[in-house]
Amino acid sequence: MELSILLAGQIISMFLYVAAGYASVKAGLFKSEDSKVLSNMMVYICSPCMIVYSFQIELTKDKVQGLLLAIAAAVLVHVLFILGTALLRRPLNLNRIERASLIYTNAGNLVIPLVGAVLGIEWVFYTNAFNIVQTVLIWTHGISLIGNTEEKDYLKILMNPNIMATIAGFFFFAARIHIPEIVGNCLEGLGTMIGTAGMFVIGMVIGNMDLKWVFTRKRPYFVCFIRLILFPAVTAVIFAVIARMGIHKDAKQILLVVFLASSSTAAAMVTQLAQIYDADAKYASVINVMSIIFCIITMPLMVMLYDMLA
Repeated sequence: MELSILLAGQIISMFLYVAAGYASVKAGLFKSEDSKVLSNMMVYICSPCMIVYSFQIELTKDKVQGLLLAIAAAVLVHVLFILGTALLRRPLNLNRIERASLIYTNAGNLVIPLVGAVLGIEWVFYTNAFNIVQTVLIWTHGISLIGNTEEKDYLKILMNPNIMATIAGFFFFAARIHIPEIVGNCLEGLGTMIGTAGMFVIGMVIGNMDLKWVFTRKRPYFVCFIRLILFPAVTAVIFAVIARMGIHKDAKQILLVVFLASSSTAAAMVTQLAQIYDADAKYASVINVMSIIFCIITMPLMVMLYDMLA
């Protein structure tokens, strides 16, 4: 119950960041188009810094085994989401923004502070598993989906700052290399901006939109049902079965971290990439805002379901 309450509070905070971005545009402080500059900063600066810094922990056998379990669970989740979305694509006539919003979640912005507050800072390490898998996929599969083009330049994919940050962070972790404190403080400061600024960008994008029109659209409600209830419910059942197998002494908690990430809101990164690739960023923002509002109720309920089954 404590987890559910803290979770709801964290999501409400995210919604307030969105409201601040919306109000700044309405007040004339910014234009909605200005959000594209912030989106580039989030994607190419803040996100890589967060990835590298998150690997700055002590290497132990237990941590490695737990990380491998979390990575396997994260891969399983994304396979389920990609296959599930592919099966629903034609029957439900899902467009590329809707498919990306169903597959990719706002794991970094929401789950990292939540896990640190409830389970303890030592458990934040396992959020890397989901972020590693999602980072690789969103900069390969995600870009192809949102940009409506297939990226075949694999060197370009490898040289993406987020992919490079993942490789560098894992190397530092495996080699037991600790970044100097001054550099680490810089990485931490830039990385922690991604949560607040990312939500602020969402608010700016919808700043010139009619909110009445936003909430009278039917499709986003349907997308949110799949993203926040259907997919997480299936994941909860699968993870509960795995947790009962006893494959790791902390399996239930490690899988809970991955489950929190998988049942999170639609990814803010979808909106940011939609801006960069000139896709429908406004529609992506509508889905994101709705998912944040509904997640206040759905995410605590999904966590209760997992806890009950596991």
